[in-house]
Amino acid sequence: MGNYKLINNALGWIVFAIASCVYLMTIEPSGSFWDCGEFVSSAYKLEVGHPPGAPFFMLTANLFTQLASDPSMVAKMVNSMSALFSGLTILFLFWSITHLARKIVVNDGQEMTTAQLVTIMGSGVVGALAYTFSDTFWFSAVEGEVYAYSSLFTAVVFWLILKWEEVADKPHADRWIILIAYLMGLSVGVHLLNLLCIPAMVLVYYYKKFPEPTMKGTLVALLISFVIIALMMYGVVQGLVEICGYFELLFVNVLGMPYNSGVYAYVIVLAAALAWSIWETMRDEVHPLRLKLSFLIAVTLIGIPFIGSSYLIPVVIVAGLAAWLFLSKKLNIKLMNTTLTALLVIVVGYSSYALILIRATADTPMNQNAPSDIFTLRTYLAREQYGDTPLLYGRTYVSEVKRTNEGNMCAAVTHEGSPVWTRIEKKDPNEKDRYYVSRHNLEYEYVDELNMFFPRMHSAEPRHIEAYKEWANIKGQPVKFTQCGETKSVLKPTFAENIRFFISYQLNFMYWRYFLWNFSGRQNDIQGQGEVNHGNWITGIKFIDEKLVGPQDNMPSDIADNKGHNVYYMLPLLLGILGLVYQVYAGKKGIQGFWVTFMLFFMTGIAIVLYLNQSPLQVRERDYAYAGSFYAFCIWIGFGVAALVKLLQKYAKLPSMASAVVASIAALLVPIQMAGQNWDDHDRSGRYIARDFAHNYLNSCEPNAILFTNGDNDTFPLWYAQEVEGIRTDVRVCNTSYLQTDWYIDQMKKQAYESAPLPISWNHADYVQGTRDFAYIFPVTEQAVDLNTALEFVRSNDPKYKKLPGLSEEMDYLPSQTLTYKVDSAAVVQHGVVDTADARYILRDMTIDLKGKNALGKQELIILNMLQTNNWQRPMYYAITVSPDQFVNLSPYFQKTGMAYQIVPMKVEKTVKAVNVEKMYDNVMNKFKWGGVNEPGIYLDENVLRMCKSYRYSVFAPLAATLMQEGDNERALKVLDKCMEVMTPENVPMDYTALSIGEFYYLLGQKEKGHAVYEAIADNMMRNLDWYFRLKPTQFASVASDLNTDLYTMQEIMRVAKEHDKELQEKYQEEFDNFRMAYASLQKKGE
Repeated sequence: MGNYKLINNALGWIVFAIASCVYLMTIEPSGSFWDCGEFVSSAYKLEVGHPPGAPFFMLTANLFTQLASDPSMVAKMVNSMSALFSGLTILFLFWSITHLARKIVVNDGQEMTTAQLVTIMGSGVVGALAYTFSDTFWFSAVEGEVYAYSSLFTAVVFWLILKWEEVADKPHADRWIILIAYLMGLSVGVHLLNLLCIPAMVLVYYYKKFPEPTMKGTLVALLISFVIIALMMYGVVQGLVEICGYFELLFVNVLGMPYNSGVYAYVIVLAAALAWSIWETMRDEVHPLRLKLSFLIAVTLIGIPFIGSSYLIPVVIVAGLAAWLFLSKKLNIKLMNTTLTALLVIVVGYSSYALILIRATADTPMNQNAPSDIFTLRTYLAREQYGDTPLLYGRTYVSEVKRTNEGNMCAAVTHEGSPVWTRIEKKDPNEKDRYYVSRHNLEYEYVDELNMFFPRMHSAEPRHIEAYKEWANIKGQPVKFTQCGETKSVLKPTFAENIRFFISYQLNFMYWRYFLWNFSGRQNDIQGQGEVNHGNWITGIKFIDEKLVGPQDNMPSDIADNKGHNVYYMLPLLLGILGLVYQVYAGKKGIQGFWVTFMLFFMTGIAIVLYLNQSPLQVRERDYAYAGSFYAFCIWIGFGVAALVKLLQKYAKLPSMASAVVASIAALLVPIQMAGQNWDDHDRSGRYIARDFAHNYLNSCEPNAILFTNGDNDTFPLWYAQEVEGIRTDVRVCNTSYLQTDWYIDQMKKQAYESAPLPISWNHADYVQGTRDFAYIFPVTEQAVDLNTALEFVRSNDPKYKKLPGLSEEMDYLPSQTLTYKVDSAAVVQHGVVDTADARYILRDMTIDLKGKNALGKQELIILNMLQTNNWQRPMYYAITVSPDQFVNLSPYFQKTGMAYQIVPMKVEKTVKAVNVEKMYDNVMNKFKWGGVNEPGIYLDENVLRMCKSYRYSVFAPLAATLMQEGDNERALKVLDKCMEVMTPENVPMDYTALSIGEFYYLLGQKEKGHAVYEAIADNMMRNLDWYFRLKPTQFASVASDLNTDLYTMQEIMRVAKEHDKELQEKYQEEFDNFRMAYASLQKKGE
């Protein structure tokens, strides 16, 4: 049909409009949790985020932030960018589906009929809308993260290779290849995920250039595509920077020139080499020797041969390339020109990383890893701070570092790794610039007998080991090995158990579960670790779901009433499988299209699983990493329409036009069902929770405070609040995880907005990476040691402070388990650290008991140094969400002020209240904001609900309890009412976290309110217990923890009701007793 192109374009833009409108209607209007706060902050002020950075995302998002009329609108603009880019992704998906469908539906040389047009358009619309409303993609589309932008790059380059396929035989067709290469270079500045679509594109190229493809040819094409990925990831991305580093050393250390002179020289030389090599391919009279030489130089300078840390690899690659070039009698000059031009535009796209260097050199307030020179940029790009994960061969969780006798020590066997080049600290401004090797990365060698091929269970964290054993049902096999002459034996997991974990956890739980969330159904949005009631996939078909996740009637409210409970009755899955089969059996073009789609599906899904090699107990769901795989499956969903058309024609004997219309309308019901199910748990409109909760952390602190945080969600939203909206910039947020690094300590010692440098007295040399990473606790004295004396002991470089009896190895250590800090009471009073009424409780000395700890990490040493140096001039706080193992045993001196604990020189549990009543009451009742959590119908995901329940349990309840202890019942009642007003039972379900709220109502004589709270809790608990006891024995074990919690909750309710509410007790006592007896019976059977 002559109007195919017009209709295809028009429908594509209509689908884009639908998707974009949906996403813009459901975006979060402010910052979100997890990494979003960091990404929005980095975009707004072009600051340096976590490795490996996303400079092109920063630049593009910064453009959108210019449209904000107010700082509070910045995040909304970045989120809108994600929404629009996600809409564009849907547009290109539509065009990709219609392109692939047209090749199959319409035979070569055949005039397209109207029925075929409807079939093709129906396929595109259904497939594109299925992805529009899919769980994972919709989630990323409405927040300021890199994954929406990354998806757009994937969609565009895949569509571009299909555009190239249309015109491949025409002159200048390779311009599409060059455009793809440029976009791939740009995409590196967003996310490396985009490189994974290369195999699919290589197959398109192969099938077009070789009309009669073979299995051998296909495999060779795939092998070449994998090599291209490796060369991009480890050659261009990291090798280019490595070559640049060699130039920098030459110009600075050898030639005595200023810092960065080598970088500038490298850029000029690289540009000249590329220009020369491309020019040689375009000359009328080609000079073979110059062409070969220029090609070799250009490829080498780009860094492609510099893969890995061994110097041998680049030598071998360069020698092999040179041999091929100079021994070849005939060269494909067009291919060389295309390759060189592609490399040129890749480098141009990749040059967005110059932004990271420029902004890190500007020393922005957020400057993660401080990659201000080419060597730190190399470390930044390689993500070295995250460590390495074995892939093909390596350690298991029982692996031990190989040791050998050295004198009287059983020392670890290590190898000197790559050098760490660092700028010298100048003592004289006139001193020449120079780099020196500050240290070498150490590489540990592991006992060979304990290593394994394809190691999937590699983490030695105790909690991970327990999870491995559960997921793989590990029995193990005894393995003997020798260490320093001593024979040991451990139970090493077998290879079969290793594969069992790979299949059960990494594949099934961490990929296929997410896949089925999107195309079958989702139980709820509660993060699961394999429990039968948390985050599983379902179908919506009762008899199937009963086998999968237990009874489907009278389910707990966490399942039945959860907005993340979505059912699609497997319709998207079945339609996709139907489309897959249709494509496979659609002749030669169909099978070729299948392999192209399959490689996109595999590389952006299961290949990522293989590469990530994830350990169990992930901190959050990781489905966003596999969005590209779900994108590919939606191509098959689109083909499902064409399959239905064929089935209707064959079996229902419908005319082709009627079949096309009926199939398209029927299949369209699938994305409509998905939209209806997913809307309520993807609509983030009206949510200001991340920003307001960050506001609450910051406003729990006095002016000019230091606030220690630890996790993503008590750090990144606070960065957003300060960096973007300017909230409480006098408070210095200090993340204890980052405080283990020298670059972060350096930043903490600098002014940031209204926050003065942190009181850290140690010099850079005292904490440079590799120095004092740990100080072991060896109590050579039982007496308490003054804190300053102990820290100076650790800080000293005198060898006599590093020697321990019986050990030849020098090490940093603390000489006592007990430290004392003399309190300057005058400074405490002067700076208002303690309320005047509590001044009599100020201690003369604070005792820091380190018993139970084997060592202090660098971050703990720095915190103690701050405590010592600060001398109470600035208030110091810990966020209440920080793990106790980060407290440096200072918790006896914590006083709660809201969402933070202030360090005070008083033993709070013995002398004064653990709550600063006046400060906390003012914070909670007057200063805190709630982000709309009490708005009817607002979506609170599990992460937000957990925080809300924490407020209920850790903020409102302790404050009310303290007020009641003081006899201030009036204000205590106001606190309880505020809690119920903000954390409404409709939005924040009632569970054990509300027990204290109900009991306090009773104690205050508010029986009706107490009854309402306890009745709501009891109804939920009894509903849960009823469901638990109807589970199959194989399912029951996974809810044991929840079961115990709910039984305890009911026991507490009965205890309080017995005294205050006989009516409530009578209502639930008999049923509760039955559950208790049933549980006791099960325990006896278990014995």
